[in-house]
Amino acid sequence: MKSTGIIRRVDELGRVVIPIEIRNQFNIVEKDPIEIYVSGSSIILKKFEPNCIFCGNNQNLLTYNDKLICSDCAGKIGALEKK
Repeated sequence: MKSTGIIRRVDELGRVVIPIEIRNQFNIVEKDPIEIYVSGSSIILKKFEPNCIFCGNNQNLLTYNDKLICSDCAGKIGALEKK
């Protein structure tokens, strides 16, 4: 993990502002969803990118029953035979 040297305070509502330089670097714009992870004593913020529930691919996604599935996995599922 690389330190940016930037320090921000948490406001009374629990918010932290992500500096514009970092938002630009990661192409984060207003209203973008951000995922929050915890690793040991670290909090990790990551721009949310939807992906396939089976393989994690984020290209050629289809929606089925409110779930995202890539076209490759959808093809594999379609090829399954009932036993």
